[in-house]
Amino acid sequence: MKNDLADPAVPLRFAGHETFPLRLLWLKKAYDVVANGGADRRTFQEQHAIARFGVGKNMALAMRHWALAAGVISDGETLMLPTKFGDMIFGEKGGLDPYLENDSTLWLIHSHLVGAPEVATTFFYAFNLLNQASFSREDLTEAVAEVVRARSGRATIDTIKRDVEVFVRSYVSRNSDTGEDASEPLLAELGLLREVRSTGQLEFVRGPKHSLSDGVFAVVLKRFWSRWHPQSPTLSVEQACYGVGSPGRIFKLDEDSLVARLMLVAEITDGAIQWTDTAGLRQVALTTQLGCVNELDLIRLSYNCAEAA
Repeated sequence: MKNDLADPAVPLRFAGHETFPLRLLWLKKAYDVVANGGADRRTFQEQHAIARFGVGKNMALAMRHWALAAGVISDGETLMLPTKFGDMIFGEKGGLDPYLENDSTLWLIHSHLVGAPEVATTFFYAFNLLNQASFSREDLTEAVAEVVRARSGRATIDTIKRDVEVFVRSYVSRNSDTGEDASEPLLAELGLLREVRSTGQLEFVRGPKHSLSDGVFAVVLKRFWSRWHPQSPTLSVEQACYGVGSPGRIFKLDEDSLVARLMLVAEITDGAIQWTDTAGLRQVALTTQLGCVNELDLIRLSYNCAEAA
């Protein structure tokens, strides 16, 4: 199994969130401050960040971290700038979902967080490399720590433990809790991870994801193809379901649900990706260059379909 975590050139990232999970308005606040011509890289670190964002200094740093990890802003040499995705979702004129009211936005944010190891390593490992049906926080901590040890990395076990806790708090419903931190985690709405309260064990929820649009599915399929199999004209069902970085892994789709999505992909991509099932070989094939499949068009399609519904 190809695994970028084994590549010493791929950085590992376990910090930056200051132990705060992603909150509802943080991405828009971060986008707004860089939207008009960019902002100085120190914007989220300077003393006036507290007044600017209405949060504490550590939260301002966390806001920056999540906006970068979610692909909403980018970090340049001197300026922080909005990305095309950020403009599409949060732009002042024609932003598709500035207040994160559409499930497609949450699925896209999730796919950014777990789709590449250099963005949020624990998130990537949990969704793409952890194969247990159920697991504990300690299981995940030790598995990630083993990766760090194999790479001679510098992250301490305490750093990894904190990162694992942020991962869990990002996806698990907190309905029984009280206080400020009891607000529902933004990504819990996706229903991807649950905790068995009696044992503390965690389980991924595998199966059809009815709130996942075909357009967002196609975006992740294209990204998976581009990163992990760029020279291949075809992808098998097994690769698309179980491969590292695959839509099956990222969205926790069962094989039947994944096949149903793949059978519709030609319609979503204007025939650029075609489903074939010949002599029992189930796969999707390219009819054009992969670069011709436009991610932004697929994203727009997801929101157009939602409006039509």
